[in-house]
Amino acid sequence: MDSVTRRDFLGRTSAAAVGASLVAAGAWPTSSTAAEAGRAMLRFAQAEIVAAAQATRLAPPPVRFATDRALGEQAYRIERNGANGFVVTGGDEAGAMYGGLDLAEALRLGPAAMARATAPRVHRPRVLRRGIKFNVPLDLRTPSYGDGSTSAQLNLPEVWTHAFWAQTFDELARHRYNTMSLWNLHPFPSLVKVPEFPDVALDDVWRSTHPLSPIPRNLAGRDAVPPEFLAEHEVVRRMPIQQKIAFWREVMQMAADRGIDVYLVTWNVFTYGTNGKYGIDDRMENPATVAYMRASVRETIRTYPLLKGIGITAGENMPTPSAAAKESWLWSTYGEGVRDALRAEPNRDFRLIHRFWQTSGDDIRKSWAKPPIWPDRFEFSFKYSWAHMYSDPKPRFVDTVMPLLKDTGMKTWLEVRNDDVLSLRWGDPDYVREYVENMPAADKLIGFFMGPDGFTWGRDFLDRDTAGQDLGPARRLVMQKHWYSFMLWGRLSYDPTLPDAHFVETFRARYPDADAPRLYAATAAASKIIPQMTRFFWHPEDLNWLPEADAHVARVPGTRDDYFGSRHYTVADLMSGLSMPNSNILNIRQWRYRKLNGRPMEATTPLQVADALAGFASETLRVVGELKFDPANLATKDLRQIVGDNEAMADLGLYYAEKIRGACDLALFDATAHEDDRRAALAHLEAALAAWKRYAAARDAQYLPNLFPRIGWIDLTAMTSQVAADLDLVRHWTPGQLKFDPNNPADQQIGETLRTV
Repeated sequence: MDSVTRRDFLGRTSAAAVGASLVAAGAWPTSSTAAEAGRAMLRFAQAEIVAAAQATRLAPPPVRFATDRALGEQAYRIERNGANGFVVTGGDEAGAMYGGLDLAEALRLGPAAMARATAPRVHRPRVLRRGIKFNVPLDLRTPSYGDGSTSAQLNLPEVWTHAFWAQTFDELARHRYNTMSLWNLHPFPSLVKVPEFPDVALDDVWRSTHPLSPIPRNLAGRDAVPPEFLAEHEVVRRMPIQQKIAFWREVMQMAADRGIDVYLVTWNVFTYGTNGKYGIDDRMENPATVAYMRASVRETIRTYPLLKGIGITAGENMPTPSAAAKESWLWSTYGEGVRDALRAEPNRDFRLIHRFWQTSGDDIRKSWAKPPIWPDRFEFSFKYSWAHMYSDPKPRFVDTVMPLLKDTGMKTWLEVRNDDVLSLRWGDPDYVREYVENMPAADKLIGFFMGPDGFTWGRDFLDRDTAGQDLGPARRLVMQKHWYSFMLWGRLSYDPTLPDAHFVETFRARYPDADAPRLYAATAAASKIIPQMTRFFWHPEDLNWLPEADAHVARVPGTRDDYFGSRHYTVADLMSGLSMPNSNILNIRQWRYRKLNGRPMEATTPLQVADALAGFASETLRVVGELKFDPANLATKDLRQIVGDNEAMADLGLYYAEKIRGACDLALFDATAHEDDRRAALAHLEAALAAWKRYAAARDAQYLPNLFPRIGWIDLTAMTSQVAADLDLVRHWTPGQLKFDPNNPADQQIGETLRTV
């Protein structure tokens, strides 16, 4: 009912105008599901135009939609038509919708935005596929990667509601995203009924009631459903499998109605939810598992006509070291399953995406270069910034796969992982523009999936004010809280030339009584802090670096898969750290060697990094102080949280700056045994502790502690004792512990080496 209400509203809103627009367009398809999706896109755009006009107390302008396929996919232009009217011409239905949304936004923002929208030009996307990576928590029995977390557990019931998806797809379309990828270890029992294995299909939706542990589960997904969690569970939705299938068909139609393609992405080999039925288990060599997986892939494609593709991973549960064996298994299951499904639909545009992860490009090519998959229905996917999109706007890791793309003439998706900024708001248009412009060219790039592994981008359950309240669909989405960063990545990946003024105008329209230029400036300055720190202190994987907490997961010594939980990085860890590949930043050991031996630095030094962090923080605090002087800038909860987030981020920047300075002084003391260096280190670490206390107080005043599945329990206030322990570490430090070999190429290299695939 929730989705019907929303759709009915859109249908009623300016129905006459919408109808006139559709008739006037004249060139849209007249039948099929795709045609209805095209009409739904235009109805949505028209409703947004009407709402924008009403919000600004204007009469809705007459708008005519037209089509010109020569403009190209997703392209559009907007022209004035008479005194008050407009013609929106799209290269396709999505382009026409984007043109209508652009017009609606211009009505809200004012004359300058309208001039940009109606300038004599064709708007075309820089990145064709702009998507979200969503680890979807379907069920206790069919978990995603990282369901052992606060955000996943609280969002599990939400992903089975129409209201959640209606709000999500509306927001994504407004920001120009057109891809939703749903990532799950083994989704099939919750999505399909396979004729050869009917008893595997799961009725109802389960969630565990067993308390979550502060220690992460196996980080490769191998114990995602502990027995005690199965023993203690609740049924959050009564839904037989056929009702589930109907639900997800509706979800995919809702996505299509906003121009959004839906993909499934899996890890392997996992068989959660099968419960050993039919002899199925996780063993690659098990013929029952191969047959079951092949049939599940086939049936999923048949069951969901709007499913655009499936992404696959040669891990995390393939114990063989042989990439060839992994690829052979993937071909026998996913490859053959896709072929089976497409025999009945040879013209269906269905994609199979192979991730570059725990395998090699050569082995992928050897195993998959067979019709009808390769190359027309086969695509790659690559971790573009590893787990940290907020690091370097020009990451070089993708260079390792460019020869394969060149040799095959194929393209890749980019996995743009955000395991950096999960609670605080972020927004730096300059960084986003540079990041987007440095992506591979269109002849090598399909698009990107953006999102975290260590957090569920569903509804916002971090908010302290609403903790424990059953708000239903009134609880804001994470992307509504973080509207600005989602806007930046969506809009600037469509059009990187969109100027800063556009975002200042957006702040002004959303918060008409507040100081929009200062809100923009404070957010931009604060948002430079985490990328700068991550370039300096580089850990590629999410489990080893959560910059909002200066934390990592700690392993039990001598084990591979046993963990203590979250641990704070010490000043000694910082001294031993590496900088990001190709960042041109010296780590502390390299800096110390050059300083003490009179060598030229020839790169950015740790102290220059500290100065940059302090500068970003000081600028943020200066503007925040000006904002707080006027009560209008704190008049709403959203404004108070924006200002509070910027202030918290600034204190985090000061903490990192002082910690780096203290680490540099301790490194000198380690080499010289001069007590002045130890005293200087202690002074800087005292300042770091004070900044941390301010940061933790500011962040925790607005947001709750949280269990992150890749790190563990994060409570910033409680972690203060670990920060303070650095002082004792320095007081008891014995010189000679920090090692550096000037003859070791690894020690001389500025940053890590690139890893090849």
